[in-house]
Amino acid sequence: MAQDFERAVAYDSSGDVDIGTTPRTIMTSNSDDAIVGIRLANIHASAAVTADVYITSSASGGADDSYIIKNVNIPYGSSLELIDGGAKIILQSGDVLKAVCNTADSLNVWVSYVDAIST
Repeated sequence: MAQDFERAVAYDSSGDVDIGTTPRTIMTSNSDDAIVGIRLANIHASAAVTADVYITSSASGGADDSYIIKNVNIPYGSSLELIDGGAKIILQSGDVLKAVCNTADSLNVWVSYVDAIST
């Protein structure tokens, strides 16, 4: 069976949004999904930013956050790839991937994932 590759970014009713000091949902898993790439891009006009990316697990009733990365520094004009070398992060149905930045509207997050992993 062919795999269904997808992408996810933070968005609201106006379209894609830049991430700032309020945690934003990047994606909510609706099945068993495998994240194969997460790229963070600093889009601030002139300064470094720090960012967190974490998963709020559905297994614990949504109360526990598990960090993929915390307080990472991203220099001005740079990006950071969080998953490499064939690594994957598995989400179960209901898990929520979120990101937050220390500066308003200064981070873009792009996630590539396989939807509904087949066996």
